[in-house]
Amino acid sequence: MTLDEIKSALTNFNIELKALHEHGKASEKYLSVIFRYPDSDANWEGWIPYHYRRAGLEINEPAELAQLLETVYIACSLAARTAWVQLERERWEREYKGKIITKPFFDKLLNLQWNCVESDLPRNPNPQRRIQDIKEAGYLVATNTNRYCLDCQKKTTQLLLVPHQKSLETGYEVFSPAFRRRIIKLLGSINVYEARVTPSNALIPDHKFPEIRWDLQIRSQNLDTMSDAEIKAKFQLLDNQRNLQKREVCRHCYQTGKRGKLFGLEYYYQGDEEWPSNVVKRGKEAEAGCVGCPWYDLQKWRENLNAFLAGDAL
Repeated sequence: MTLDEIKSALTNFNIELKALHEHGKASEKYLSVIFRYPDSDANWEGWIPYHYRRAGLEINEPAELAQLLETVYIACSLAARTAWVQLERERWEREYKGKIITKPFFDKLLNLQWNCVESDLPRNPNPQRRIQDIKEAGYLVATNTNRYCLDCQKKTTQLLLVPHQKSLETGYEVFSPAFRRRIIKLLGSINVYEARVTPSNALIPDHKFPEIRWDLQIRSQNLDTMSDAEIKAKFQLLDNQRNLQKREVCRHCYQTGKRGKLFGLEYYYQGDEEWPSNVVKRGKEAEAGCVGCPWYDLQKWRENLNAFLAGDAL
């Protein structure tokens, strides 16, 4: 998809296209634009996400992206974005007042400008988690990892909140304490990577099917209503280090189509290193492409590998 293809699909000639950008680590893609408003001096310039999995955005067709741009153009007019800021400020006071650590980050982003992570945002030992909270709440946040900051006198990572209607909250890792305890107890407190019982405070319930391949239908499922059988089918227990490692492996797979390995072993009990060509990238049907990867179900992979080594494949 090129700028010329997108431009040819636009009907609003007050939208100026600048460049396509990609944030590889987050698997996000953006289009930088200038929105010009003939009856106002308050133009808007920024990046519009069009691959943004937390909002279910994965646009690959010029006409569809042009339609998104024309919708966001309306939302970014001075009157619309002023009203949006007031609405969201009130929402946070009403619905998210308990997010006392994340709220100052959101309050700062409400200036709807590029904000430097180093000099503009509140000091915090884990600012990435705070931004993730905001994204999971359904907001569009563009990330430029190479924008010059006048205060820092260097290029830094900067964030821009896009004043557009927020999507459904994802909250993909937000378990109630009771549900978390239930998972850990049901799975025997076994760290599946280490294959041993581990203190519960060191364990994270990990979705076997990685979040990067979810769609909004999967996100909306009610975890607390799961049966014991569903929990055993959908979850495994990992420590934080391995949970983060798995996320990176799954992100790389999503971006390249190369499935993960464990300990450098090229063993898959189903399929091979290549993501199956007949399986979609996202949504419920995508889970079929994960089967056989060691990171998808570590215990099943281990059992199959042991059987293979014993000459008795399952």
